[in-house]
Parts: sequence; structure tokens; C-alpha cells
Amino acid sequence: MFNVNKKVIGELEKCYSLAMLHYQGKDHFLCAAEKVNNCYLISLDGKIEETVWEGPGGVMTMVQVPGTDGQFLATRKFYSPNDSKEASIVVVTPKGKDDWEVRTLCDLPFVHRFDILQAGGKNYILACALKSDHEYKEDWRFPGKLFVAELPEDLSVYNDDNQLQLTPIKDNMLKNHGYYRHMEKDGSTSGIVSFDGGVLQVFPPQTAGGEWRIEELITDAASDAVLMDLNGDGEEELCAIAPFHGDTVNIYEKKNGKFELAYTHPEKLEFLHAIFGGDICGKPAWIIGNRKGDRLLLAFTYGKDGYEAQELDRGRGAANVLHYVHEGKDIVIGANRETNEIARYELTE
Repeated sequence: MFNVNKKVIGELEKCYSLAMLHYQGKDHFLCAAEKVNNCYLISLDGKIEETVWEGPGGVMTMVQVPGTDGQFLATRKFYSPNDSKEASIVVVTPKGKDDWEVRTLCDLPFVHRFDILQAGGKNYILACALKSDHEYKEDWRFPGKLFVAELPEDLSVYNDDNQLQLTPIKDNMLKNHGYYRHMEKDGSTSGIVSFDGGVLQVFPPQTAGGEWRIEELITDAASDAVLMDLNGDGEEELCAIAPFHGDTVNIYEKKNGKFELAYTHPEKLEFLHAIFGGDICGKPAWIIGNRKGDRLLLAFTYGKDGYEAQELDRGRGAANVLHYVHEGKDIVIGANRETNEIARYELTE
């Protein structure tokens, strides 16, 4: 069981996206809004240091460009599944205090999640579009896609008139919503992608000019998933929430080389969304949050009675969560979208 010490460190209407950022010799984190609102640079002890921008918002994902001093990529103008035709990925570069340059890297309608993956000494973009077109509210007739590109070392040449070209590698992905980065044993990274057709693991090329590889993990619909060894048996489990913006918590264990459903949480949790998987206080933990109903923030661990859920908070409605260790203490940041609060949870045993 974790002891929880919560502190609200900021207010941001429809706060949504979170990311770590190494800048000026130290670590910070970013918090940006889903709607037209601010993006903040925040210290690890919870102080808002700078306003990166005041709009246009629509930020689903932010990722630091490897090897840079504070430069990052972000989605822009993805305001909802019903309002994201003008979405793009932008390059954000610090110029001074509260002065950050924002330039277009590429227009990509409906881009929801993306990441910078590393393999064979190169950086690659993997971008996930929730859908491909849209004509009316709740229009799902145009499934999403996966797009890729090698990330150039110099991003200064990209703008509205000179954009990075992306290549589609998979299409027909209905409700292509979930993404989580996975660290491989060789130090490279892959992406865990979740959609109505299941969960995929996407691997960048190991050699320059090589092919991307896609492995199907399960065919059950999923909204988000993380691959981690939650029960400590030396084999990674697939921890998933389902279906799209769904209410069901599933854990799959690998049997004879295939993932099989091993656990379903008995409680239905409306509009599950936030997800993190990793070690907290030295033991594997899977943290999830839902945005309707009781709006719980739960930590799943494995104990003598099997998979167990502990309530960390309720009534807040996290869209996303972020974990880091600061001064020897495990910190979870919650972008509690439904209550407009940026919350800092210090977890101890």
C-alpha cells in the first residue's frame, strides 16, 4: 500500500498533456491544455516557472527532442475527436524566459499521439492519427493510421511552407487512440498502440533505411495499454483499458507465447483514460484514472491475493499522469482535466 500526500500545484482549464523536459541543466515537466489555453513549464517540486504559450492549445502529446536543451515536439489543435481536422505537430524551441518559438513540423489531421523512438543510433517519429476524416459529430467512418519518418537532426528548416514528410505504415485502425513507449532490453524503444482492432507493438528500423516492424499482441479492442512485468514473474504482462474511452480494466499474461486474459477488475470505471506503468517505491505499479463517475485514480500492484487496486484519489478526473523521482521520492503528477487542477502526489510506503 502506498501512502499518498497530495498537493494542488496549479489550475489550468482542461489540463491534459504532460511530459518531462530537460532544460538549462535540470529536469522540469510540461503541462498543456486540451482546449485553447496555456502550456506551463513546471519545476519538479511543483512551481510554475514559465508560460510556454497561451494558445492555441489542443495538445495531446509532448515529447522532448533527444539531445536538445529544452526543444520539444507537440501536437496542436486537436481539441476533441470531433474537432481535430486542423491538427499538426509543432517544434517548440526556447528562446528566453517566457519566450518559446513555435513552428510547424507537419500538418497531420487527427494526430492524437506521437513519439520519438530510437533504434540503431537514429531517432524516428511514430505518429498515430485517431481517424482519417470527419464530416459530423461522432463520425467514425474513416479509420485512423500510423505514420512514420526518420527525425532529422536539424529541425530549424521546417515551417508551414517546408514540412517533414510522413509515410503511412498501417491503416484501417478504428478509434486509434492509445499509445505508450516501451523500453527494449537493447536500449532501443518501441511503441504500444491501442485501437478497436487490438494492441500492436511497433518497432523502428534497427538499420538505416530498414523496415518498420509491427507485432500484434491481442485482437481485443483497447483504448490504452502498457507492457510491463506487473506480477514480478519475469515475463511482461499487457495491462489494458477497454474499449475506446471504456470502463473495463484487463490484465493479460503470456501463455505459450500468446497473451491471454488473466484478470478483469470487477468494478466498471466510466471513461478510463490516464495510464502509467513502472516502478514506484521499488515495486511494479500500474496507475490508471477515469474521467466520469467517481473519477478514481487507482494503483494496481501484485500481492499475495493476486492483482490488487488501491485508491489514490477520487473525484478529480485525470486525463493523463506522469511519474518521476525527485529527491528520492516517487512523484505522480495528475492532469486532472475534469476539475482543472494540476495535482502532485507524493507516494511512499
